[in-house]
Amino acid sequence: MSTKLKQKIQNMKFQKKIIGSSVLISLIPIALLGFFSYTRMRSLLIEREKTALQETLHQEVMQLDYQLDSYLSSMNLITWNENVRLALSQRYDSNYEMYLTYRDTIDPLFLTVRSLNKDITSITIYTDTYIYPHGNTLRPLTDAQDEIWFERACNTTAAFFSLSPDGKKLYLICQMHYNYVPYTSIICMTIDFHSAMLSAKNLFNENYGFLLTDSVGDVLYQYTNLAEKYSDSELPADKLLQGNFSDYITETESLTSANWNASLYRPASLISAAAINITYVVLAMIVLCIILIFCISTLLSKIIVSPIEKLSSSMEQVKQGNYEIDISSDSTDEIGLLISSFRKMVYTLNNLVNEVLLAKINQQKYEIEILQSQINPHFLYNSLSLINSKAIVAGQSDISQMARLLSTFYRTMLNKGQQITSIASELENTKSYIAIQQMMHSQSFDVIYEIDESILEYQIPNLLLQPLAENAIIHGLDHRELPDKAILSISCYQEGQDIVFKVMDNGCGMSETECEQILTKDSYGYGVKNVHQRIQLYYGTRYGLTFNSTKGLGTYVLIRVNKNLNIA
Repeated sequence: MSTKLKQKIQNMKFQKKIIGSSVLISLIPIALLGFFSYTRMRSLLIEREKTALQETLHQEVMQLDYQLDSYLSSMNLITWNENVRLALSQRYDSNYEMYLTYRDTIDPLFLTVRSLNKDITSITIYTDTYIYPHGNTLRPLTDAQDEIWFERACNTTAAFFSLSPDGKKLYLICQMHYNYVPYTSIICMTIDFHSAMLSAKNLFNENYGFLLTDSVGDVLYQYTNLAEKYSDSELPADKLLQGNFSDYITETESLTSANWNASLYRPASLISAAAINITYVVLAMIVLCIILIFCISTLLSKIIVSPIEKLSSSMEQVKQGNYEIDISSDSTDEIGLLISSFRKMVYTLNNLVNEVLLAKINQQKYEIEILQSQINPHFLYNSLSLINSKAIVAGQSDISQMARLLSTFYRTMLNKGQQITSIASELENTKSYIAIQQMMHSQSFDVIYEIDESILEYQIPNLLLQPLAENAIIHGLDHRELPDKAILSISCYQEGQDIVFKVMDNGCGMSETECEQILTKDSYGYGVKNVHQRIQLYYGTRYGLTFNSTKGLGTYVLIRVNKNLNIA
């Protein structure tokens, strides 16, 4: 199994794994059973076909034996007839005596034999006696010298069959039996072979072949009645005799009256055709079983997987930070126990998270309150107002501006002791702080504001933006080494349901390690780590600060919060 396939199976849904496994495991016995049923059924059909062939061939062989026996009996009737022997061996004093022999002995006998068997077309005696020729009934022995059977007939007194070269005539040859007579007489009985083999053409309606061979394997007669789709693969006689033609079912039997072999064959594909309807039924049952298995597997897998999916969904919600979930199971199996344990774990975890969260929020509030309480607002405002008045009287506009900026900065920062402020107020606080820093730095850096006016009324926790502007000035612009002027840029815009603040400077920048550690290491005062933690306490872990810096070129930080602040 390849790695990709194994990985694909591992990544499949659990329910699909159960369904696939159930169907695959069930397919093996179904397929084996279907294959066994088909092969067994085909084997039985082949056996039945062989039995039918055996019985049909046996009947045909008996029919042929009967016919050949009738021909031999007719031949014996002639060869052992004493009158015929005497007629052929005696000397005649006149032609009239010969005529009487033809009329009273030979012709009636031959007519009787032919009338008893319609397949016999002619009977001829070839002889070297003194009797004169008589039509086709009596012929000189010299007329038979060119026949294919002549030499054998001269060397044996036993009757034998011989087929004509064109295969249309069957000759039954036998030499007359004489005692101490120096004559040779050969009887040739001509038989219409196709008429004699007529029964072989009606063994089956179609799609079969019949073959008749002699003792040396030469074909005497072959008849085929095959459909067009089988005609191209007609069974050759040599392969039939060797018994190695697997496309056909064959049966062979020997004739007792002659040293011949009869063979009957039919295409094996007929068995498959006969079994096709049963095969369709078997296939339909297999398909039905697969459908039932699939439906049952789907139902059972749904029952098994449903609690696992609920558990997985609940775990995903916990991963997203949602601990307010309610999952339960009435089952007491392993999955039910797992769900029960998970439910208890989430309940305990929720309590712990709430305790830690409340403690963190209280701690942050306490830190802010301590920071704010370090300044007496009334005393501070009165002092700054007095400084502003003295500066105006003395004509010191810079001192007056500084006093007003400080008054604005602390007023917005303290926010009347409230932890939540508007974006407009937070920007005002930050602008005041930056203006003070510009005066303290003798206007050594410029500031650029890009503010989306449509978001100014949204509420956010206070003191989110000012600490980042302070960090950019003190740790970035103050350590800048390049000759061109330092720039601080502050942007504010919205992305969907989020509000994004961007504070960017072209100061000294940070190394990659410093950039990674800035949100985790402790720092003096109210630093960026504190801002990041406060944002996540209010909005969740997907919100907070993101730093990106290049050593020697500058730094920018993104503050991402949600439009809807949950103050509960």
